[in-house]
Amino acid sequence: MHFKLIIALIEDPHSDEVMKAARDAGATGATLVSQARGEGVEDSKTFFGLTLEKQCDMLLFLVEEHLARTILETIKDVGKLEGKGHGIAFQIDVEDAVGVSHQMRVLASRVEDEL
Repeated sequence: MHFKLIIALIEDPHSDEVMKAARDAGATGATLVSQARGEGVEDSKTFFGLTLEKQCDMLLFLVEEHLARTILETIKDVGKLEGKGHGIAFQIDVEDAVGVSHQMRVLASRVEDEL
């Protein structure tokens, strides 16, 4: 079984709904790293020397490769990532993973149904 890592940087208020939607789309779990900061095309706004930024969360999903695109599209839709720039999500190949044998049992039947 091969895996992909989906990394999603999501504005804070959308994190819970994105995690739930990703699970409904086939993700078997997630890791949330809260209070991340970042900059996009536009510079951060400042007010009297203080940076005014929205906090975002980093969500990490280790998913089976056949389910990855569906989960990524779900994250895009639910997190409202297109258009205004409420975050980004991307996937990368995972060469190897350990500690996921319990997920493999659950994923085996799901992937067979997808194929």
